[in-house]
Amino acid sequence: MHNLNDFLTLIEGFLGGSKWFPILLIGTGLFYTIYLKFPQFRFFKHALKVVTGKYDKPGEKGDASHFQALTTALSGTVGTGNIAGVALAIYLGGPAALFWMLVTAFLGMTTKFVEVTLSHKYRETDEEGFISGGPMYYMKNKLNMRWLAGIFAVMTIFSSFGTGSLPQINSISNSMFTTFGFNKMLVGGILTILLAFVILGGIKRIAKVTEKLVPTMAIIYFVGALAVIFYNYENIIPSFVSIFTNVFTGTAAVGGFLGAGFSYALTKGVNRGLFSNEAGQGSAPIAHAAARTEEPVSEGMVAILEPFIDTIVICTLTGLVILSSGVWTEKLPNQFQPTDMVVMADQYDDTNEEDREKLYHYLGGTSDLPVFTGDLIVENGEIKNELSIINARSVAENIKIYDSQDKLYNGKVAISNGKYSSNNGVTFKGNSLVHSAPLTAEAFTRSLLGDWGKWIVSIGLLLFAFSTAIAWAYYGGRSVTYLFGVKGVLPYRIIYCIGFFIASFADTTIIWTISGITIVLMALPNLIGILMLHKDMKSTLNTYWDKFKKEHPSEV
Repeated sequence: MHNLNDFLTLIEGFLGGSKWFPILLIGTGLFYTIYLKFPQFRFFKHALKVVTGKYDKPGEKGDASHFQALTTALSGTVGTGNIAGVALAIYLGGPAALFWMLVTAFLGMTTKFVEVTLSHKYRETDEEGFISGGPMYYMKNKLNMRWLAGIFAVMTIFSSFGTGSLPQINSISNSMFTTFGFNKMLVGGILTILLAFVILGGIKRIAKVTEKLVPTMAIIYFVGALAVIFYNYENIIPSFVSIFTNVFTGTAAVGGFLGAGFSYALTKGVNRGLFSNEAGQGSAPIAHAAARTEEPVSEGMVAILEPFIDTIVICTLTGLVILSSGVWTEKLPNQFQPTDMVVMADQYDDTNEEDREKLYHYLGGTSDLPVFTGDLIVENGEIKNELSIINARSVAENIKIYDSQDKLYNGKVAISNGKYSSNNGVTFKGNSLVHSAPLTAEAFTRSLLGDWGKWIVSIGLLLFAFSTAIAWAYYGGRSVTYLFGVKGVLPYRIIYCIGFFIASFADTTIIWTISGITIVLMALPNLIGILMLHKDMKSTLNTYWDKFKKEHPSEV
């Protein structure tokens, strides 16, 4: 399994882990922000009016209202990225990673405005009478690049698993296991049945469910986050300072020895920001294409609100919860995952400056340290060999090994190149840094809410992530319709549900790595496409705004 993870990590490192993709993503947003004269500022107030239906006209073509389109798109974006993704970004890249998430969101408000407008403009009606839209349609109908449209549609199908199915249920099941001790496979089975019931009902059922779920879950999460932040009020200003300090030079990050330099903070912040708000990925235009309006720009206006709500508001709240509570630097009791763990051949003490320096370079990939190969000798759960275990980029402490019956293990555990197989029936537990949803869940306990804070995260994550899985099933289904026709949608939805179930008990690190790969592969053709249509976008915007000023002169 670790060989698979190494292979996937290598691919992810070349795609999202390198500097060229964040530069392309941010550069596209920056270009359009300047080219269209900062639409995220100019049209924000107008967007709020549009989403309330103030300018709706009866009889317009579409399958959903502006608000339903917004909530469906938000249900696809407000999810695991806001809870687990922020925690992962801070864990990997330090507080500066949150800064780059915010930059991605600010520029992403323009990127999403553009991609939604263009996709809505070139939408079609499928053979069953439903609206079909998304980047593949402007690629086909305007750019006349069917090959690029086909690539995007295929990548969207893959990304529906990498963004909407696998990481969502994986985070839900991990959170439910950590908080309540619920069996991961049982949680996955129940939610898979519920998912199948919703997505087989099509866009109208999806829209009805999401317009109720999104506001409810946002309010619950918002109140819980504020409770933690204000409880740790003395850390609010230092937390803000840490986000904006050393953005370009890097910060000393988690565990005391993991370096989160500029490159690391940039790539992790941008990639997690993209995972969270999906601005530039090309997913939201598929939902917005169904909106009832004949004005593509008006739907683009609605899309401006998404990165603001998703990342600038909700992700910032999560980040402040984690930073103000201080849990991101604490070693906490947890069950180790094989891909997060490596058995070292020597002993290390992270309170020793020399050892910290060695581990800093080892975890940063700039030097090698010897790893263990052989048998661990275990008595009553304790390792008798003189060595150290690195888990979640920190020196693990108070390590105990348990058998398949969750009893203290006696015997030997085979280790190869520092790794062990999860198939050998033993489990490693101890204290180390944690990441993703468990980190956020722990942070929410650091207030007057106490352990009840974990309930907010678990329930919030359940609603967030489940609604995201629903929305992405629709995105993938629209792509299948584009490639194979309506007949391919049912088989796709069945496979989607199967993948959803399997991911409920799969390894978290592998799931997130797959996610990072599919997001980049989907975003690339979309970013290239919208850049090619910059003149079309500007002309479309100017025509809309001139018309609006004539019809509503008092509101300009």
